[in-house]
Amino acid sequence: MKVWIDQKYCTGDNLCEDLCPAVFTQLDDGLSYVKQDGVVLDKPGGKESMASVPAEHEEAVREAVAQCAGECIFIEE
Repeated sequence: MKVWIDQKYCTGDNLCEDLCPAVFTQLDDGLSYVKQDGVVLDKPGGKESMASVPAEHEEAVREAVAQCAGECIFIEE
């Protein structure tokens, strides 16, 4: 599974990081981004910043997608 965030729709609620801090983080701009191997993929707006999700975090990432107020988190299988 891979995941990315479209920051133009991010509401900055940071619920994704609360649900899965290993994959999501919020930066100083108030928007959420994905992380891969601890490295923040901070090119806003799309698939250029797509992170691979370790199997042990897939359920939490799916929950973050379901709970996201901005509907800005996208999964590719």
